[in-house]
Amino acid sequence: MTRLDETRDFIPVRIAVLTVSDTRSLAEDRSGQTLVDRLEAAGHVLADRMIVCDERDAIRAQLQEWVGTPEVDVVISTGGTGLTGRDVTVEAHRDVYEKEIDAFGTVFTMVSMQKIGTSAIQSRATGGVAGGTYLFALPGSTGACKDAWDEILQYQLDYRHLPCNFVEIFPRLDEHERRE
Repeated sequence: MTRLDETRDFIPVRIAVLTVSDTRSLAEDRSGQTLVDRLEAAGHVLADRMIVCDERDAIRAQLQEWVGTPEVDVVISTGGTGLTGRDVTVEAHRDVYEKEIDAFGTVFTMVSMQKIGTSAIQSRATGGVAGGTYLFALPGSTGACKDAWDEILQYQLDYRHLPCNFVEIFPRLDEHERRE
């Protein structure tokens, strides 16, 4: 089973939060604020925060900008993971991924099933890696952001979490670029 190894030092991670919405402002962005509050309470650093419209090119451009920024280790987006025509966040994320973290969506669905039952089938939460940066796309609901952080990300973004976590493999995410 998992555990927290208190003998290991906590390593703060620099996280950017992206809200995908045609209608919200920062003042009205409850889901984005939920993520900010949780990541800061956990001891991580808010690297940046933006709102972009529900347009694949705009989402992709912002993700690529942060992937190219050394001060961003992780990007968490909220919104646009559903099934309607305007829900293009997943496609934008996959445009950027070098590798998809397939099990992230599966684990998110398992967590969601406990909270909202079979309605969890309507979410397309996803995770991946690009340029040594982790990227996660979460639904736009505050509850989904809480669930993803509280049940998955808070542990995987904590170096002390065992048996393994995302933080300990940061140095190896771009090792393919160093191989010649």
